[in-house]
Amino acid sequence: MTDAANPFDVVEVKFKGGRKGFYRNVHNLELYTGDAVVVQLSSGQHIGYVSLQGELVRLQMRKYREEYNDDMEIIYRVAGEQDLEKFQEAKNRELPTLFRTREIIREMELNMKLSDVEFQADNNKATFFYSADQRVDFRALIKRLAGEFRVRVEMRQISLRQEAGRIGGVGSCGRELCCSTWLTDFKSVSTSAARYQNLALNPSKLSGQCGRLKCCLNYELDTYMEELKDIPTVRQPLKLEIGVAFHQKTDIFKKLMWFAFKDETHWVSISVDRVRTIMDMNAKGKKPYSLEMDHEEEVAKVEINDDLKKLDRKLRKKTEKKPERKSDKRRSPRQERNERPKERKPKEEKKSAAPQQEKPAAKGGFNKPKSTKFKPRANKAAQGAEAERSNETKSGPVKSQGNKGGKKPTFQRRKRKNRNDEKS
Repeated sequence: MTDAANPFDVVEVKFKGGRKGFYRNVHNLELYTGDAVVVQLSSGQHIGYVSLQGELVRLQMRKYREEYNDDMEIIYRVAGEQDLEKFQEAKNRELPTLFRTREIIREMELNMKLSDVEFQADNNKATFFYSADQRVDFRALIKRLAGEFRVRVEMRQISLRQEAGRIGGVGSCGRELCCSTWLTDFKSVSTSAARYQNLALNPSKLSGQCGRLKCCLNYELDTYMEELKDIPTVRQPLKLEIGVAFHQKTDIFKKLMWFAFKDETHWVSISVDRVRTIMDMNAKGKKPYSLEMDHEEEVAKVEINDDLKKLDRKLRKKTEKKPERKSDKRRSPRQERNERPKERKPKEEKKSAAPQQEKPAAKGGFNKPKSTKFKPRANKAAQGAEAERSNETKSGPVKSQGNKGGKKPTFQRRKRKNRNDEKS
């Protein structure tokens, strides 16, 4: 162990794609997490970022089985502005190189998939990461790439998980892929992890973007394994007097197990302790009556109690008064008006309809009552004759202002009309 004055001089440095390495800080540089440093490589110099330092690095080295010795690569210095500018120029070459290399692979008809290209900070070397199902002879490809890009070429084959981590993406949970953000160690994932967690063995739901089983299936596996210790494994169906019950489903955290009889869709849930007792009885050659009860008498008692409870509920409903509803308390004025007793009004005596006297007209005679029927217009001469006839028959001759001698003007008018007729 090292003291505070002499800390552990090995630093963990992270590079592109989540790749990490251990380097000695021989110059005792004051480093902090996230600092850009220039490190030594077998092919030159490269720039990485400090990810871990101190005693935690010693634990990481034990985990990855790395030995501390004097032959370890070292850290030269903290990266300056010129180093970072040169490193940015090398990064800008990666994307065009990737597209051009894919065209060359297509022309040469090689069965491989190029996923990423990484240039060294000093622009002396380029690493090409690819994935392939079979072995690929890329000797001719290396010669062509070295002649076109004027760099040292290294071809490195990676797995599908590492490819997904380098490319990145969004998983079915809606978050970024774990392998591209924080997960660096890829543990093997098997279908037994899905079985222990009672997950449906559906490849489309259990596989990630890399085409392999999701890494998150291992996250909660230890918790499930701890809970499964208290749950018995049912290898044979449970034998009962009413039939044979088959195991269908288990709720690990609620400690419940579902069983169903043959050719029946109804499932019965019982506790884990009850399953153990039934298994012990079957091992001794005994059969309980049902999943819940051991004897038929207990089932009859339960049925009687259920019937009594039903009768009690019915009696309570009859005796208890129904609570008044809000709608009963608040009534509309129309309802209140309808509920009031109707008062009978005294019958009114029918008044005899007296004939209405006709008002005298201004120029003699009486006006006729107006009729609602439509009458066509007649000539003025015919209208005058009809008016005179009606006046004579009803009220006699009408006295005018100039009729002082008692002569009937109607006769004179008739004579005048007759004279006119004779003249005409």
